[in-house]
Amino acid sequence: MSQTSCWIIYNGNLPQKKFMDFAQWTASAAQKKGIKPTIIKNNDLLVSFKNGTSFLAGRLKDERPDFVLFGDKDIFLARQLENMGIPVFNSADAIETCDNKSRMYQTLAHQGILFPKTIIAPKVFGELHDDSHCDMVIKEIGFPMVVKEAYGSFGMQVHLVQNEAELLSLMKTLKNTEYVFQEMVASSYGRDVRINIVGGKAVASMLRKSETDFRANVSFGGKTEPYTPTKEQEDLAAACAEAAGTAFAGVDLLFGEDGTPIVCEINSNAHIRSIYDCTGIDVADHMMDHILRTIQS
Repeated sequence: MSQTSCWIIYNGNLPQKKFMDFAQWTASAAQKKGIKPTIIKNNDLLVSFKNGTSFLAGRLKDERPDFVLFGDKDIFLARQLENMGIPVFNSADAIETCDNKSRMYQTLAHQGILFPKTIIAPKVFGELHDDSHCDMVIKEIGFPMVVKEAYGSFGMQVHLVQNEAELLSLMKTLKNTEYVFQEMVASSYGRDVRINIVGGKAVASMLRKSETDFRANVSFGGKTEPYTPTKEQEDLAAACAEAAGTAFAGVDLLFGEDGTPIVCEINSNAHIRSIYDCTGIDVADHMMDHILRTIQS
């Protein structure tokens, strides 16, 4: 019987150490499970079309792994691999759902999952010439208000605005960038819970707290500590992962005024070093176990 093989794909245009770290970390987890990993940049595999057919161009164009661990958000590449019959984790649809916050919240709402009051900014082409919807947004959400760009990770592209002047200025700056307006959950200012879900189950959790920023992300100075989630928090995180169609995800939960958990967001490409440093739990081991069970079932 031949050895199980996998490709681990990361973005070749992101030079930051944390992206290669994720690829190397998961490759090590694969090796421990007897899987042969190959780390590949997304720009080594080009989705191409000719004579009405699609194919991959690149140095590995004639090879086929048993599965792909997709550590990137190059959705067209992920979907091309799926079209070739290769299992991809997470799937292109799941990544696409989580990558765009507007789509993510619309998906959660369709499943009746609780998150802060949110309004998707209307489509803008070029400059913002008509801001008449601003009054409706302020009436529905009020201040302080969080504005989240649709695409962004590690707490980046998330803005806190305190008044109408700041909001209008930001809207004009964002122009035709996709974003959402969202209620600020004051009871969770500077703190949240990250729960890693694998195969529908919580495998690791940590509390993140910041003394200096409304965002609890480690990238913005947040500190972490091990955390035992309540059953309600675990169930909510698992429901989010299922709604988004993820095999594994990092789900961030806020604390409501009465302690009720509220969804902040779902991360289909959650990095796992911070939660390992905090808890000693290697989420990658759980990911590989789940993938093997899935492809062998």
